[in-house]
Amino acid sequence: MSTPVGPYTPVVRAGDWLICSGQLGLRQGSLVAGGVAAQLTVAIDNLAELLRSEGGALANVAKTTVFLSDMADYAEMNDAYVEAFGDHRPARSAVAVAGLPLGALVEIEAWAHVPGQA
Repeated sequence: MSTPVGPYTPVVRAGDWLICSGQLGLRQGSLVAGGVAAQLTVAIDNLAELLRSEGGALANVAKTTVFLSDMADYAEMNDAYVEAFGDHRPARSAVAVAGLPLGALVEIEAWAHVPGQA
């Protein structure tokens, strides 16, 4: 699991919900090479690891927000997102931002519904 890059909790349980802070494409503390698709794939792997640590899985995700440093990367992000989530289609927002921590190209946060784990 990645160490947070700021003073926050990576995953918080609120009743039957897991709220996951934004995840970057970090491996061993460094952004992965390979552009938006590679970074998003690793970010979603990191998200899945957070969810597993609290009894959840990507299949429990109800809502994601994807932050892009350049909206021109939307199609590449979308392909990597579909590859990672498979047939599961959570509600999603995708927004362009002026910058992301550590110079990342993409970040993803999520809300997952995981009943009965409190």
